[in-house]
Amino acid sequence: RWLPVLALAAASILMAAPGTRARAMAASGPLAITEDGIFRGVATPTMSEFLGIRYAQAPVGDLRWRPPRRAARAVGIQDATQFANHCPQPPSPFGVAGATEDCLFLNVFTPAQAGARSHRERLPVMFWIHGGALEVGESDDYNPQRLVEQGVVVVTVNYRLGALGFLAHPALSAEAADPDHDSDSDHAPASGNHAPASGNYGIMDQQLALKWVRRNIAAFGGDPHNVTIFGESAGGLSTFSNLVSPGARGLFQRAIVESGAYRLNLPSLATAEAQGTAFAAAVGCASQTAACLRALTVEQVLAGQNPAGYVTNVDGRVIPQSIDAALASGQFNRVPVVNGSNHDEWRLFVALNNVFAGIIPTPGNYPQIIAGTLGIPVAATGPIVALYPPGTTTLSTELALGAVGTDAIFACPAHFASALTSRFVPTFAYEFNDENAPQDFLPPAGFPYGAAHASELQYLFDLRTAFPPTPLDTGQQQLAGAMVDYWTAFAANGNPNQPGTPNWPTFNVAGNDVQSLVPPAPETESSFAVDHKCAFWDAASGRKLP
Repeated sequence: RWLPVLALAAASILMAAPGTRARAMAASGPLAITEDGIFRGVATPTMSEFLGIRYAQAPVGDLRWRPPRRAARAVGIQDATQFANHCPQPPSPFGVAGATEDCLFLNVFTPAQAGARSHRERLPVMFWIHGGALEVGESDDYNPQRLVEQGVVVVTVNYRLGALGFLAHPALSAEAADPDHDSDSDHAPASGNHAPASGNYGIMDQQLALKWVRRNIAAFGGDPHNVTIFGESAGGLSTFSNLVSPGARGLFQRAIVESGAYRLNLPSLATAEAQGTAFAAAVGCASQTAACLRALTVEQVLAGQNPAGYVTNVDGRVIPQSIDAALASGQFNRVPVVNGSNHDEWRLFVALNNVFAGIIPTPGNYPQIIAGTLGIPVAATGPIVALYPPGTTTLSTELALGAVGTDAIFACPAHFASALTSRFVPTFAYEFNDENAPQDFLPPAGFPYGAAHASELQYLFDLRTAFPPTPLDTGQQQLAGAMVDYWTAFAANGNPNQPGTPNWPTFNVAGNDVQSLVPPAPETESSFAVDHKCAFWDAASGRKLP
């Protein structure tokens, strides 16, 4: 059944002042009639935008640290002309500070004047999960115009972050073991599965948003049975987490992971609960009760968050086994996968430490900083220093440290993940390789950023960043065009190849073909594992293919 999008011409820019736009467009914007309500959006020359759509009840009060609950159907025509609240987070170069827990909203972007479409004409859907270490970021930083212009519908989503999204605690796990716990939630456990579990609330948010997409996206011209989830950094880890989560089965048909393989071996529920117990003590909940935790202000929660950050955990319910184990055994949602990393990922983090923490690598302190970076004893750093010598200057040491972190934390785990998934599903591996990519998140750090972490995003989206964006040059624009073509072709067909773009072969261990995203035109490389010293890092971490 087709529910039409009525797109009316009106000029607007995504990053313009939303209040002005809302007043101008409120009475004349495009209309979407969905199962969950009627939404009036904003028309631009190339897109129809439906912003700030609620997909879940506000996770406040007794609903804090519980699975999200589906929002009631909206009554009347809903104003979808402005972005809504984003989830609580501290200030950072990668997100806007906020303290409003009522934040579970999504945005839909469709080609302008899409018109009514038959079942066969519906467009591929791309569901974007933002990055930010699962602690910062928001959906409204990403303008997907370039993707939408290629004939896809893009959905961007907010999800709970930090402790509010990923805190595990024994008291919360005990609640989940109650047979009556969350019986009216979309994430109520399967019959008989009442094992203790907590954390992963942000992943459940993403899955509830995907269920919203399945119910409603046809009204925006999208195909509910052709959904690609994709995300970068923590959004990439989220994509992997959904890939191995039974709760996401059938909600997407393809997956793109950008720099998300940094934590394939997830902590156990017990480990996550121990961190949650320490959090409760630190914020004054000596009683260690759920009631005390829910009585905390948002500011208290943010102030007490784990300095080491958050990842998803093996709770036995949302995520039944670690990502690496699930990919190795084939016990994951078997869909085609694009997976990759950036050539100089860790230079961004070297710069963050330089700029904000005053940690400057030198040949003298190099072993100590490696130890802190990798969480190993200083005495164990000898082979790493030998393989990545620091040179004789601060600059050479900074670049060496960037290579250590890139290879150990991003590149080689990504290569390993591609090797695992390629045994079961079509897998396309890439490396983003523009050594002159603009850096718009941080000030100059005294060394070249290269193809640093998150630097590929500006080739897919128009971004809201900490500094005014640097325009891409001609060669970079050509690369951006190829990347958009790859991403949208993959969303349409499960294969990034299409006429006019360099061939991207599937990945397999024997060939080791990785698509190098280098300006002006991508090319295939086969030396990725050697260049990033993955034999060393796989052995050091105990990674072995089945």
